[in-house]
Amino acid sequence: MTKHLALTAVLAVGAVAAALLAGPHRKGALLGAVSSSVTAVASLLFMQRGARARKPLQAAMAVMAVMFLVRILVVGLGTAAVVRSEESVVGFIIAFFVPFFIYAAIEIAWLLGLSRGTGPTA
Repeated sequence: MTKHLALTAVLAVGAVAAALLAGPHRKGALLGAVSSSVTAVASLLFMQRGARARKPLQAAMAVMAVMFLVRILVVGLGTAAVVRSEESVVGFIIAFFVPFFIYAAIEIAWLLGLSRGTGPTA
């Protein structure tokens, strides 16, 4: 397990724990934190799997693009589910996007580390 995946897992546990403490926004926040965390872990796992490809940087960038589209879909479906269940949309949005930006930074850091390790030296 890489340090990036370990950091993502620790952050996921923290995000879910914070969502459980969200008071009246708990159910919406829990859905947001869990969905953001699951997509982040999946993204890193697929990126690491793609690192074994012939062109690992391109494979990792393709995974990032696809997972970004998946996250857009997850936000839409999650918002619809929260609205239908009359839970807190604000809790969902905050609990999804605050960890999302941290996860994105972790993914970019992993991608930059990958790009430094490939290609010919000048």
